[in-house]
Amino acid sequence: MRMKPDTSQWRDPQAYAFVKGAAPDAIAWEFLRRNPQYQQDFAASRSAKAMHALRKRWGLQFRSET
Repeated sequence: MRMKPDTSQWRDPQAYAFVKGAAPDAIAWEFLRRNPQYQQDFAASRSAKAMHALRKRWGLQFRSET
């Protein structure tokens, strides 16, 4: 599944106001999730092995649910 970017408000400063107070990891996620290559890799990662490769390639770490 490829996400289509919303470009309707790209010139509106209010659309990016969240960046001023956002943590670095939140800003990084915004850029990563918009990356077409990441979107392709994510869509192709159907197994645990593929998800591990995705995390390694893109430098992702997830908190455990414990």
